[in-house]
Amino acid sequence: MRAIASELILSIAVFAQTADLAVTNARIYTVNPKQPRASAIAVRQGRILAVGDDVSKYVGTSTRVIDAKGATIVPGLIDSHGHVRGLGDRLGSIDLRGVKSESEAVEKVREAAKGLKPGEWILGSAWDQNLWAGKQFPNAAGISKVAPDNPVSLERVDGHAVWVNRKALEIADINAATPDPPGGRILRDANGAPAGVLIDQAQQLISRKIPPATPEQVEQSLLRATQELARDGITTVHDAGVQYADIEGYRSLIRKGQLPVRIYAMILYPLAPPDKPEVGDYLTVRSIKLVADGALGSRGAAMIEPYTDDPGNRGLLILDRATIRAAAEKALAKGFQVNTHAIGDRANRTVLEAYADVLKGPNDKRFRIEHAQIVAPEDFAKFKLYSIIASMQATHATSDMLWAQDRVGPARIKGGYAWQTFLHLGVHVPNGSDFPVEDPNPLLGFYAAVTRGGWFPEQRMSREEALRSWTIEGAYAAFEEDRKGSLEPGKMADFVMLSGDIMTMPAAEIPRTRVTMTVVGGKIVFQR
Repeated sequence: MRAIASELILSIAVFAQTADLAVTNARIYTVNPKQPRASAIAVRQGRILAVGDDVSKYVGTSTRVIDAKGATIVPGLIDSHGHVRGLGDRLGSIDLRGVKSESEAVEKVREAAKGLKPGEWILGSAWDQNLWAGKQFPNAAGISKVAPDNPVSLERVDGHAVWVNRKALEIADINAATPDPPGGRILRDANGAPAGVLIDQAQQLISRKIPPATPEQVEQSLLRATQELARDGITTVHDAGVQYADIEGYRSLIRKGQLPVRIYAMILYPLAPPDKPEVGDYLTVRSIKLVADGALGSRGAAMIEPYTDDPGNRGLLILDRATIRAAAEKALAKGFQVNTHAIGDRANRTVLEAYADVLKGPNDKRFRIEHAQIVAPEDFAKFKLYSIIASMQATHATSDMLWAQDRVGPARIKGGYAWQTFLHLGVHVPNGSDFPVEDPNPLLGFYAAVTRGGWFPEQRMSREEALRSWTIEGAYAAFEEDRKGSLEPGKMADFVMLSGDIMTMPAAEIPRTRVTMTVVGGKIVFQR
């Protein structure tokens, strides 16, 4: 009897160590300093069972074994700042990314207007006047001519300006007598009439007139976006500014088993956070997102001194120190992290001062500044002093490099996109893309981090630093470094297989590298 019992116990123990999935013959970069490299990984019930050079003892008759044939595997890539609903909406509307002129954008609106009933909205996004000859903002004339009976609203690539036609201005009752709202600006023609572009908070004059999406439309938008992210090798995204409708959409997808990636959601201020955080494997809601200023491309980023290429303009400070401090105190009292968008040096200083009022000194609250794009030299040390995370997006540097110095001049640009300055201070720098502002492909972000397109090369990351920024640093920024971000036994089985070795290949080949498999919780959610 004892022999039978012992045999049963042994069988149970063996079964408990049998992998559901094993990947062998791989080149694995674990981001675990105790075991940096391996060639095999075993997974059971969504967790990593073993990482090493031989996992054969975990392979049973029910184990799915994949021969990687020498392919590279890295931990699941974490985009620490993206806009999931924005990406999903863009995939379902007019895409103006990369259009080379205002007239080209107008033609896309003309095509979209065909067959629409009068009064139906035409929506689009991702135009960038910096790509056009003259780099001037567009006006309402062209899109009014091709869509006279349909309101048109086209969001700028950074999300901080909107281009509209006369029908939209009419519906929103925006005219020469309409004042600029606090934290916003209505661009005007020589006669003072609205020209067709509204910046930052002025966008709300239009957005509140656009019919809200139904719950089904929200869910479909989130599904479109997260499927795209899974194809790009992103296994977790920090959704930077969600509405409660988005949270309900995520919950619905989880109930249906359709959410392919994990979400760390930031509730968009001034929405009040719940009474307590929600922490789950696929949805965590434990942070709030504030917006302190606009964007550099639309000259809405709040600067200490005027813009070099627009001397009468210092940008727009959307939230002041007292407002940020009060919001942070309320959020912290409920156990929520505080993450604030700040691009200009004035905005970064304002946020740092507000955070300092609340945090007092070193801490583990992990408050974040999102973007931290242009920082005054004397303010870098405050990030370290108050344990503030610099949540940055590498592709912003390579996208902005052609015009950023024109905006702020040769002195201030030295405090821009300054990843190594932060790293040398010991500041945590998680990476992201800010999609749909930039392409969500994290390998483009990895490439930007290690090359910077040759722009201020002293601020480049090493490949090891770049990989950390896309993995364990993102996990740290979400209080999840014990659960994800590296390939170690016990952690979530999130990893990505690549078509080439991004850690050793010539840098020029990195953008051509493709994700061949994405695994989330031990499940293959994408395979090329």
